[in-house]
Amino acid sequence: MIQKHAARHLHYDLRLEISGALHSWALPKGLTVDPEEKRAAFETEDHPLEYADFEGIIPPGHYGGGAMIVWDRGFVFPLEDLEEGLAGGKLLFELKGYKLVGLWTLVRTKKNTKEWLLIKKPPGWAARNGYQVTHDDLLPAPPGEESILSGLTVEELARGPERGDEIRRELEELGAERRPLAADDVEVMKPATAAGPFSGPGWTFELKYDGFRVIAAREDGRPRLLYRSGHDATDLFPDLARAVAALPFSMVMDGEAVVLDAKGKPDFGRLQRRGLLSRRADALQAALADPATLYLFDLLAWEDWDLRALPLTARKALLKKILPKAGPLRFADDIPEQGEFLFREVTRLGLEGVVAKKVGSPYRGGRSNDWLKIRADRVADFVILGWTPASGQRSGIGKLHLGLCDGGRQVYAGRVGTGFDSQELQEIRARTTRRGTPAALNAPSGPRHVWVEPELVCEVRFKEWTRSGSLRLPVFARLRDDKRPDECQRPGEEEPAAAAPEPSPPAAGKRRPAPAKTAGLSNLDKVFWPAEGYTKGDLLNYYRTIAPRLLPYLKDRPLVIDRYPDGIAGKSFYQKNAPGPAIDKVRTAPIWARGSSREIDYLLVDDLEALLAVVNLGAIPLHIWSSRVETLDRPDWTILDLDPKGAPFANVVEIALAIRALTEQIEIPSFIKTSGGSGLHVLLPLCQQLTHDQSRQLAELLARVITAELPKIATIERTIASRGGRVYIDFLQNGHAKLIAAPYSVRPLPGATVSTPLRWEEVNGKLDPKKFTIESVPKRVAEITEDPLLDVLTCQPDLGRAIERLAGRL
Repeated sequence: MIQKHAARHLHYDLRLEISGALHSWALPKGLTVDPEEKRAAFETEDHPLEYADFEGIIPPGHYGGGAMIVWDRGFVFPLEDLEEGLAGGKLLFELKGYKLVGLWTLVRTKKNTKEWLLIKKPPGWAARNGYQVTHDDLLPAPPGEESILSGLTVEELARGPERGDEIRRELEELGAERRPLAADDVEVMKPATAAGPFSGPGWTFELKYDGFRVIAAREDGRPRLLYRSGHDATDLFPDLARAVAALPFSMVMDGEAVVLDAKGKPDFGRLQRRGLLSRRADALQAALADPATLYLFDLLAWEDWDLRALPLTARKALLKKILPKAGPLRFADDIPEQGEFLFREVTRLGLEGVVAKKVGSPYRGGRSNDWLKIRADRVADFVILGWTPASGQRSGIGKLHLGLCDGGRQVYAGRVGTGFDSQELQEIRARTTRRGTPAALNAPSGPRHVWVEPELVCEVRFKEWTRSGSLRLPVFARLRDDKRPDECQRPGEEEPAAAAPEPSPPAAGKRRPAPAKTAGLSNLDKVFWPAEGYTKGDLLNYYRTIAPRLLPYLKDRPLVIDRYPDGIAGKSFYQKNAPGPAIDKVRTAPIWARGSSREIDYLLVDDLEALLAVVNLGAIPLHIWSSRVETLDRPDWTILDLDPKGAPFANVVEIALAIRALTEQIEIPSFIKTSGGSGLHVLLPLCQQLTHDQSRQLAELLARVITAELPKIATIERTIASRGGRVYIDFLQNGHAKLIAAPYSVRPLPGATVSTPLRWEEVNGKLDPKKFTIESVPKRVAEITEDPLLDVLTCQPDLGRAIERLAGRL
């Protein structure tokens, strides 16, 4: 980092992280990008890493008193060991900052051990001398004198709020409304879809960024980053939050968060990986590995002024005055009138597209024709009707036949032969059923075609529709398990398209969909819990976060999944057999099914990758056996499932505590978790000492003792009609191939409740199973360092003695 510091003498401070601290040099005459100039650099004391964000005024009388700004910040890439360089008096390093990019060297002079020279290496020096660098000699932005965080010069910081007075006068002249506006009160403005690129007066044109829409605000000195859905993303992007907090004014802005690749283009895959994180430590690490940039294109509020009624050009002009000229916050520039020129350049560079905006338009929430988006590629969903055989080096499928639904009939829409990989082709073959004739009108004829039932849907990118109704330059993007064939209609040219949803922080919100081959995840914006707005992306994010607690219960244990491809309001189905190539990296185990006299290939989830692959299929609850594949006939636990079915939950608590008292008397440890629904699960460790039949018999004995003690509230009657409003103690959940919801498994119920391990002291009149959700459980796990249920997997009680004592009770 480089700070500009107005102490007794104005100077710059260069600080490089070496051995966990910021090693510092004062540059009295500043930096230079001219290789012919050498600048004196005086070695000063080290600073802690936390100092890298410091910007403010050091009080007079203190060491270094005066104003200080963060002039630049970024990465240092040493070409030689920095610690050895400090000792030897020569450092060679590459800088990649917001202002400075290139190769420098620091050389200690012979006059003084603290006196060095800072020298810029000329272009091409690294290659000529056998060094490899990431960048040679680029200046990503003019190295102005402003802070990359606040946008203030060191003189402005020292003088005070002069720029604020100027903005205030301008707002009064514009007639802006004097009314505070909070970020929570903003409904984002969304563009409609234009038929194609255009130019003209009264319009200005911006890049369409491939990122997450973000409302950024500085309120009461604190930063806030909100997705379009209103969910908070501040903790996910600490690098952007830090920059927003450093702005000198309270304000609300609209923009797009991206992660840029080495060429300066948005890389959605890297951004999406950041959006799926939940732990703060991971977010901080990701901010270093993949720093985000927030392109801001609108100013909605400043201090206590609501600017939404002002013309767009006025709002953007004010925003440009305020934002830093370089840094993690960037002004999203625009080009007046020349939309077709910008679109050609966007297409040539392979960028997302263009957004056209009326220069005089106010900011209105919702979709508006005052803003129009023009994608460089068009996207639509198609039914897979079949394929042509492959030729050349490819085997199997050559091109896919595509169809659309028109008035209830399938109509042929062309073919696509690029964009897919061999795994996707194998999945298509495995998931389709062949038929003798095409299911669509106007399909090509001849023997060299394979036709299938119109069941699978895929997304295709293309340039345009041809006059014959087929696609020009189509590219396969992904399979769409969330779409039905009858939803694949030809999109109207003037029909507004829904804006791409954005990802969310842990526990709520919507996420931007990504191709299935991007980290193996797909359809992240699909709403799985309509009432709460939780999406498939939120479910994946929860399981990613909770994996360290969940995986010990899943490892080596046969798994049955309950798939909800359309969320909890849609149809669902159990799946025991591994679903073929869709998750071919997940380990499986063939197990003979006694009831159906056949072999079932069960899933085994041993790691995070396998877990996410299974959940990506739409699996919400994870059902597990009580035994592992190596010891299928010897369970790890016996379970008593307390099912109220309308009985008071207070009775469930009373029965659970009675079971605990009983197990303490016979000296068997007992553990408890919520079922995720309305009941509780009490588990006793067996450590594979009993068979499944013996485990069930033990559970039945325990259940009979408790029902004898509490006959008014407990029963072992299975049918609801026979229970008489009592809690059912289900001991039949024990047995070969019997399943329970895994600890930390999500349930397909309103609220997205979770089967959560409990401490026994929590089992009281205040216990409410509904409060354990995909939003609350990750926070709970962060606070409770030890899993209260984990010992059920390893604890080895003296079962012989315990059963003797239980017999005495009987």
